[in-house]
Amino acid sequence: MAGLTKLERLYPQPQMPIRIALVEDDASVREGLILHLRRAQNLMLTAAYASAEEAMRGVASDLPDVILTDINLPGRSGIECVAALKAAHPQLQFLMLTVYDDSEQIFAALRAGASGYLLKRATPEELIAAIVEVREGGSPMSMQIARKVVSYFHEIAKPSGEVEKLTAREQVILSLLAKGSYYKEIAAELGISANTVRNHLHVIYGKLHVQSRTEAVLKYLSH
Repeated sequence: MAGLTKLERLYPQPQMPIRIALVEDDASVREGLILHLRRAQNLMLTAAYASAEEAMRGVASDLPDVILTDINLPGRSGIECVAALKAAHPQLQFLMLTVYDDSEQIFAALRAGASGYLLKRATPEELIAAIVEVREGGSPMSMQIARKVVSYFHEIAKPSGEVEKLTAREQVILSLLAKGSYYKEIAAELGISANTVRNHLHVIYGKLHVQSRTEAVLKYLSH
């Protein structure tokens, strides 16, 4: 392992680079992010958009794996952008990068389909690690954001028994997902294929009445 950085040891480069699209209206911030993304050997920037409208027109042809987007965009917001693109392209993963740590904005983004939520003061290394984590099935959040999520569930009443309606296998898969395990790790632990894990999750989403991995994990954690 000599010669590898800590990030490279934790997140080995995939065989194919992760395709990234960026949505950011601030030109100086956008250029800075482009610089960081292009320096990462395991990422490939496919496009950088200045608005949600541009992204919604271009994403179909760019076909990224992960979309990194701001919330406060001119015209349609980043949250509206995520909701529209997630509905049209369910396979896309979204990572919010914003100055907002307001609880309402956080949960609106997660409900729209975002898989992670980072504050803009995150370091380039943290940003790249979060992109890799999202692509591998994780839900990265800045520490401040994670604390707000936990606090939220400490304050709300217990939900209905939807989680209890899951089978034992489905509950195990959801618990592993809540611990941050990737699809391939869950598959290896349970002796099943990654596609079988995805099929189980599709059923779990239906039973819990959610649309994303993040929503399912949040509902599980509130249980």
